[in-house]
Amino acid sequence: MENIKTKRLNRENAGITEKLPIKIVQYGEGNFLRAFVNYLVNKLNKEADFNAGVAVIQPLAGGMISVLNEQDGLYNLFMKGIKQGKEIQLNETISCIQNAYDPYKDYESYLNLAKEEELEFIISNTTEAGIAYDANDKLEEYPHQSFPAKLTALLYKRFQYFEADPAKGLTIIPCELINHNADNLKKIILKYAESWKLEDDFVKWINENNSFHNTLVDRIVPGFPKDDIEEYEEQLELEDKLIVSAEIFLLWVIEGGEELKSKIPFHKIDENVLIVKDLQPYRTRKVRILNGAHTTMVPFSILFGNETVKETVDHNFTGEFIEKAVFEEINPTLSLSEEELNSFAAEVFDRFRNPFIKHQLASIALNSISKFKVRVLPSLLGFHKKYNRLPLRLTFAFACLIRFYDGKWKGQALPVKDDEKVISIMKKIWELHSYNEIAEHVLGKEDFWGLDLNELPQLKEKIAFALEVIDTKGIKDGFELFSKKFPSS
Repeated sequence: MENIKTKRLNRENAGITEKLPIKIVQYGEGNFLRAFVNYLVNKLNKEADFNAGVAVIQPLAGGMISVLNEQDGLYNLFMKGIKQGKEIQLNETISCIQNAYDPYKDYESYLNLAKEEELEFIISNTTEAGIAYDANDKLEEYPHQSFPAKLTALLYKRFQYFEADPAKGLTIIPCELINHNADNLKKIILKYAESWKLEDDFVKWINENNSFHNTLVDRIVPGFPKDDIEEYEEQLELEDKLIVSAEIFLLWVIEGGEELKSKIPFHKIDENVLIVKDLQPYRTRKVRILNGAHTTMVPFSILFGNETVKETVDHNFTGEFIEKAVFEEINPTLSLSEEELNSFAAEVFDRFRNPFIKHQLASIALNSISKFKVRVLPSLLGFHKKYNRLPLRLTFAFACLIRFYDGKWKGQALPVKDDEKVISIMKKIWELHSYNEIAEHVLGKEDFWGLDLNELPQLKEKIAFALEVIDTKGIKDGFELFSKKFPSS
């Protein structure tokens, strides 16, 4: 029978009457922030007396602010996944969002948030393109188009309203997926201050009384579960147009010290939030282990015959290959403790086995050569530097990558997705007569790898042999022959 809700989710119908002071202005109303930051704020409110209300700002002209306001900021978050081998499903109503604003329709109300007495934090996720300078944004011309311009205007309003009070500076924590996100945001704010000819005291107030914290965020958030919406709605009493689904795992690494720890009591909740002096080792860990495992497995596993990440890690042969590549060849090249790296890697494989997420290998095959350079090649080179030998599985996976770019396998087209120039170069290389020539030409493409990999001892010989056995014996038997020929790889 069709599940029809007679009442809409809002505070009156849900019996949620508590109003919280605005401590956080959040730029972005999308699925990720609602499943990540707002989930954590909600938990801090419940378990650590954080008492923080959130005002959400719609960063682009088109967005979901109207629906969010219709539901008084409420929505349901469903979390599913595997933790320590156990299947977990959780859901809760998120209630920390108090108001939502569309600055393209009402800029004055947006700017008035600068006057909030208890405002302490700025949080954002405006996509990687959001932290950018737009010279067309002028202080007096509302609404500003770029996120940094909007934020600069808000900070300037606060500076003026509270007469440069040092205690009214804010803690700014961007979540955009770029390296040094807070450093870049601060530079742009100061650039606006200069181009708008704002007073030196404002620049001093920004530098001395506001703190900027680089971050690394990690959580898979599929978002609104449109394919399974009836299953989700059956679990709810009220109609919710903003249901969001996410995996169980999350990681938030924030650069900061004791002052930040005292402002946000993350230590009082059992969540994977780390406040550290330097997040770069954690960023490297994620890129090398999680992203590196993806890039290692894609050509290798597709050529074997798998279609999804879960299939790959569940299969005896491909699963063992990828696990040993991570634990025995990638982790030893990283600077964090073995315990910390192994724990993170184990969580990654739990995520890969998540039965609720169908992660198609073909969907992560985009730009595999450039991804290999950033995500896998540093591990291969680091392993060789540390042990004076090549890593067995990463070397074989490298050969699989090269074989993948031939574009054909057993009479079928392969899902090669890359820049046309890269595809064209690889197609011409595959017209060469011998595997040795193919290996030499690919490894010599300095614009692919940043160096001539023919200079790495034995790599050309091993790649050429791997290409031959992949073509003649297939992936599984080919890897067995490769392992026997180069047992000390």
